[in-house]
Amino acid sequence: MPTSGLHLGLSTLFIRKKLLSEEQIATAIAKSRHSKLSLVSTIVNEKLISARAIAELCYEEYGTPLLDLDEFDVHSIPEDFLNKKLIEKHKCLPLFKRGNRLYIGTSDPTNIAALEDFQFSAGLHAEAILVEDDKLSSALEKVLEEDISALDLDGIDDASLADIEVTDTDKREDDQKADSDDAPIVIYINKILTDAIRKGASDLHFEPYEKRYRIRFRIDGILHEVSEPPVNLSGRISARLKVMSKLDIAERRVPQDGRIKMKLSRTKSIDFRVSTLPTIWGEKIVMRILDSSSAQLGIEKLGYEDDQRTLYEEMLAKPQGMILVTGPTGSGKTVSLYTGLNILNTEARNISTAEDPVEINLEGVNQVHINLKAGLTFASALRSFLRQDPDVVMVGEIRDLETAEIAIKAAQTGHLVLSTLHTNSASETLTRLVNMGVPGYNIASSVNLIIAQRLARRLCPECKQAEDVPEHELKALGFNDAQISEGFTIFKPKGCDHCSGGYKGRVGIYEVMRMSDEIARTIMEGGNSLQIANQAKDQGMRDLRDSGLLKVIHGVTSIAEINRVTSF
Repeated sequence: MPTSGLHLGLSTLFIRKKLLSEEQIATAIAKSRHSKLSLVSTIVNEKLISARAIAELCYEEYGTPLLDLDEFDVHSIPEDFLNKKLIEKHKCLPLFKRGNRLYIGTSDPTNIAALEDFQFSAGLHAEAILVEDDKLSSALEKVLEEDISALDLDGIDDASLADIEVTDTDKREDDQKADSDDAPIVIYINKILTDAIRKGASDLHFEPYEKRYRIRFRIDGILHEVSEPPVNLSGRISARLKVMSKLDIAERRVPQDGRIKMKLSRTKSIDFRVSTLPTIWGEKIVMRILDSSSAQLGIEKLGYEDDQRTLYEEMLAKPQGMILVTGPTGSGKTVSLYTGLNILNTEARNISTAEDPVEINLEGVNQVHINLKAGLTFASALRSFLRQDPDVVMVGEIRDLETAEIAIKAAQTGHLVLSTLHTNSASETLTRLVNMGVPGYNIASSVNLIIAQRLARRLCPECKQAEDVPEHELKALGFNDAQISEGFTIFKPKGCDHCSGGYKGRVGIYEVMRMSDEIARTIMEGGNSLQIANQAKDQGMRDLRDSGLLKVIHGVTSIAEINRVTSF
């Protein structure tokens, strides 16, 4: 949490001035630690003292200059001093430089540690300037959370698109010359990439054929063609993308993998994972957009029903055991795992992950990129983790018996283990482990929770429309008598300027199965996945289909979409 929440100076001041009681201060400190907000922000949010009153009191008490942030242009802040890590850590904002002094906007002038950190980072003497906490919060949002979706590409000229920065410290001189000689391709590719980000695409496909070249975006899980450049530009487009990805331009015979970091604004950059594949008509290139903001989603935004979310949080709170997330590629498993890691990511825990590849960087988490050619496998990484005093271990995927055995051993010896498997349901995950060769008693004693999931497209709230479905069809679709008797409205997609074919965004559909004594007994007795699934349903678990139908009842998605992503 921000350092200011730990300082006693303001607490003492508020008590001495009889603005707050000791009990109120103690409660505010506890809330600030839980929410990871500063003490001042907590007091303002709880409406115990106004932000203006706190600023005026600190001005009178400490003599710190007071500035009205409404009259200050945050975009005038020198970029050299925008240390995002320090800004997020201390909830302070470097405002301007005068001579050898850097002035830091803060709502807590007793936060000496923040000034020392900024002073060390900038190499300048740091001095505090008092600002009102609510205005500071708004300014921090402007600085840290520039919304790329608001970019108006139609208003960006060719020169601006050509100047979008691709972070590449190892860029060769001949590559730079190639960029300047091929400016139209540079502009075109930059526009395609920024279009993909603005439209919320997850993947971009650049595909050469004999007589045409097409570019497609995967938006909300569905591919859409967005551009068809002249086929004679195929080689130049591939070359440009490979230059950006630091790949060998001359090598066109074998697949290559690379990465691009594209800086779109002063504080916003996006990573792309790039894969090339030689085809008979040229190189097909697929790019996966890796937006770290997806890993910062709160668990309440993922689509869990209340009981499913509570169960996941309860299992994350356990000191040991295994949580498995399962589903096909592109079902949102990584986001579910990262959301759990963000909940667990505190100063008191040592967290290590083994991933293939590491897609999104997580501050405070030790992430290892699996390298099979060098002999760094999931199993070898796990062995090293267990010698590094871990509290939480995340394994990108359990692919073989060796990895499974080490992960289960870790879960049995006092560690919390999170991992994924590629199975279709929660019950099939258990039988998959048995088929790998893991003894049933080890599975029963180590696995705490299994989450099977899919992603369904959300109906656009601007244009979705109600439809009448006869009662007998509702029963055939899987709705039960109680749901039908209570009544609900079913919506279908229409399509408008705000969405793609009547859908906008995606929501998770989950099957959350807790390891109970009955399920453990079924596993040890050699039961199959159908028996395990029936046992879980008897204990109240909703399968993927039932969870999807709840989303239909709530008006989140359509029957057609649930039929697409779940079997029935």
